[in-house]
Amino acid sequence: MTKDPLAALVPDLAATSGKPGHPALQDDVVILGGGLAGLFCALKLSPRPVTVLTAAPIGEGASSAWAQGGIAAAVSEGDTTEAHAKDTIAVGGGICDEEIVFSMTREAPERIADLLRYGVPFDRDLEGKLVLSREAAHSERRVVRVGGDGAGRAIMDAVIAAVRATPSIRVLEGFVGESLIDESGTVSGIIARRKADGRRFALRAGAVVLASGGIGHLYEVTTNPNEAAGQGLAMAARAGAVIADAEFVQFHPTAIDIGRDPAPLATEALRGEGSWLVNRAGERFMDGVHPLKELAPRDIVARAIHNEVAAGMGAFLDTRAAIGAAFADRYPTVSASCRAAGIDPAREPIPVRPAAHYHMGGVWTDARGRTSLAGLWAAGEVSSTGVHGANRLASNSLLEAVVFAARIAQDIANTLPANATAQREPLPEPCAGPAPSDIDGERIAHLRQIMTRHVGVVRTGEGLKAALAEIAALAEGCHDIDCANMLVAAKMVAAAAYARRESRGAHCRSDHPHEEADLAHRSRMTLSDADAILCEAVPAVCANAPAPMLEDAR
Repeated sequence: MTKDPLAALVPDLAATSGKPGHPALQDDVVILGGGLAGLFCALKLSPRPVTVLTAAPIGEGASSAWAQGGIAAAVSEGDTTEAHAKDTIAVGGGICDEEIVFSMTREAPERIADLLRYGVPFDRDLEGKLVLSREAAHSERRVVRVGGDGAGRAIMDAVIAAVRATPSIRVLEGFVGESLIDESGTVSGIIARRKADGRRFALRAGAVVLASGGIGHLYEVTTNPNEAAGQGLAMAARAGAVIADAEFVQFHPTAIDIGRDPAPLATEALRGEGSWLVNRAGERFMDGVHPLKELAPRDIVARAIHNEVAAGMGAFLDTRAAIGAAFADRYPTVSASCRAAGIDPAREPIPVRPAAHYHMGGVWTDARGRTSLAGLWAAGEVSSTGVHGANRLASNSLLEAVVFAARIAQDIANTLPANATAQREPLPEPCAGPAPSDIDGERIAHLRQIMTRHVGVVRTGEGLKAALAEIAALAEGCHDIDCANMLVAAKMVAAAAYARRESRGAHCRSDHPHEEADLAHRSRMTLSDADAILCEAVPAVCANAPAPMLEDAR
């Protein structure tokens, strides 16, 4: 591979690990990410030694814990895994990998059984049967939930407890992944920084699993935690990995519009129970948009809300007739967010707007979770498996996370000899570290504005050109690796969106409003491909840029 354009920001720990000042740690498997995909994979790998790296305490910086609806699985008597697959494909805009989709839905009941064994307290009725909700574009009630809107938190709590009780799993909290260690085209570890003191470590591994989450925090309005900023995607792209479907970003239609960052979520289950979307005049604006009205696919609902807000009419979720006084008991998480802002959903509509919620794109993987780089697997939102296509079916994200985490664990077990004596050196005590750079904080705030304005719910070719030019300008003189990784991730998304000159699923181009038959396929690109697209879109940027900015990361 040729030189990484961000290498100057990271010491060559691959070459110096073990020398004074550059401690090296070694383990059998290293997993970057403490969300559901990473922790589930670690549990499935037990008793093989595993180290899990996570920027926040496990469960606190992961989107998994914030999932309100639940996990989709065909587990009722009247439902089938085939029907679940067909609903997924229908929403996916014609580019789902259908074989992968069918295999995922067939595995869903087994993964629900796994979660039950780990102690997840899924809601049950008086007969002991699982209580199932219906969400947008599902033909059946098949979303397994906890406490109405607390599935993500409850699932994570149970999985975290299982991880804490598993001796083979070491969790290193407060560590940020910066780069992949690449040797002769094979990923052999991760360079990570301890947040407490800024000290970097090279963690060697026989296998590396990226489970670092999505890209929501690249946007100004998002439902994702701060840690979901595209770091894992950028690390893989810089190492030369193929990135797939990066242009497809799902905007949740009903983030609660109360000025919080991240924005709290009004779960889709509210619309599944019959709540209405209305504008400031009290009109149900979904009536003339789609036959399914409020239960239309997320991209359609998000654009309808976007249009109402842009027209000055506002958008509100009216739950009074459907749920009324029972709201606080049935949806305590949403109720708490509303009441903190002085809103009583039992008496008044909830103001909503679209927010960056889920990335269908990510690091390309095959059916086993293998990426295009030897030694590297990816699971969860950082990956692009082909399940979601151009638009994700509601509550398929947690399902995809556990299905592919289990597959990766099995694939590693089949291909990597177990190392029961993996070296586990203790880390020194942390100390206070330097404050973040104010300059890079300004860059990040500017980047989030760029992505929201030009790479958001509705896009144009001119806007995407502007985004690419501004991202390239922000990259010049960037001295912070976290900011630099965010800029790489943003460039991948903007370049893919510029290249797809049609509208499909969550990708809406107002200058190309229709689907194009010859583009009915997934997109794949490397970082060098994205740089080539940038040069095509904004030739002046490339003509004036220093050579290192355009170097291929492979």
